[in-house]
Amino acid sequence: MAKKNVEENFDDDILVEMTDTDGNVFLYSEEMIIPVDGENFALLIAIHEDDEEIFEDEDEVIIAKIILNEDGEEEYVEPTDEEFERVQQAYEKLMDEADEY
Repeated sequence: MAKKNVEENFDDDILVEMTDTDGNVFLYSEEMIIPVDGENFALLIAIHEDDEEIFEDEDEVIIAKIILNEDGEEEYVEPTDEEFERVQQAYEKLMDEADEY
């Protein structure tokens, strides 16, 4: 996937590259930040490319904790199970409040 094309299609989005333990690289678009207990978590939607287009796959969503690494730069890491549950509850509450409007 050509990164330049992705950036052109998602100009306003923050793009996040995640690498698994096998070295496979996956690209995500940051949909929203969910603050929980003084920490920030990102809701990330997978970006895929087929023969005709580059698109977000809303069926493939992950939550990542945002931390500052030793260089002072933001880094996205896997949350603990407890953090994931708290973020999931906070997200559901946000969606319930949005539905009220």
